[in-house]
Amino acid sequence: MLIIENTTEFALQTRSAVAVGKFDGIHLGHRKLLHKILEQKEKGLTAVVFTFDTSASAFFGGEEKDLSTKEEKRMVFGQMGVDVLIEFPLNQETAATEPEVFVQRYLAKQMKTAYLCAGPDISFGRKGAGDKTLLARYEKACDYRLELIEKVQVDGGEVSSTRVRQAVRAGEMEAAARMLGTPYSVSGQVEHGRRLGRTLGMPTANLLPDSNKLLPPNGVYYSSVLLHGVSYRGISNIGCKPTVSRENIMGVETYLYDFDESIYGSQITVQLHAFRRPEEKFENVEALRKQLALDIVAGREFEV
Repeated sequence: MLIIENTTEFALQTRSAVAVGKFDGIHLGHRKLLHKILEQKEKGLTAVVFTFDTSASAFFGGEEKDLSTKEEKRMVFGQMGVDVLIEFPLNQETAATEPEVFVQRYLAKQMKTAYLCAGPDISFGRKGAGDKTLLARYEKACDYRLELIEKVQVDGGEVSSTRVRQAVRAGEMEAAARMLGTPYSVSGQVEHGRRLGRTLGMPTANLLPDSNKLLPPNGVYYSSVLLHGVSYRGISNIGCKPTVSRENIMGVETYLYDFDESIYGSQITVQLHAFRRPEEKFENVEALRKQLALDIVAGREFEV
């Protein structure tokens, strides 16, 4: 997958099928867009995702954390078969681009768009003035076919990044998974920890998530870990490990059942299936060990 970043001066060489969106979380609605452009590859078009290199809410001063980091998005797009990912720089200059210029310059000229798909609530350009009506108006003049993809319905409501974010914040991982089409996950490189897990006879894989990654409430979660294309069952703690550490550093620590390989430095994805219990500060390490043993028994019985 070709990644175009940090520039507005790009030019694709072939006609393309373009999906436009923020793609935060890459939920079922986003996946519907992606499947549409991937279908167009059979017609000889290049599958292109056009998104931004920072979230709009962050750029305009919002405090929302991301459901997906840049690296996580790249991984999913690449695995799905996207040919080109354009991470368009969002800054004061580009945010002031008139929507007509956006369509004529970027979509038509630089991306050579032949097929364009987006959600019905798409907005782009200066003050978000560009919308589905403007895209339809330029369809013939700019020689592309526009398809507006209707929202996906789950649990009686429209799937959106906002709803997924609400579920994750509440620790409702099953609800989040139904909207995402896959468990909510945290990806990163396995770091060296305090090695307390190995001392307890329960070695763990430790991640330090991106500071802008949205995490569910601190606690213990039934989980799986994807490592080199293989899924391993486990149980994860999200939090600061108050029993053994005074440092207020958020981490994701996962014990894998029946697994004893050294994976330091490996890239893994921790999938969070369901909330088990809140994070606790125990009186001593032995009390922690006993509770972890109970967590592991419950985790082995949990059906993914």
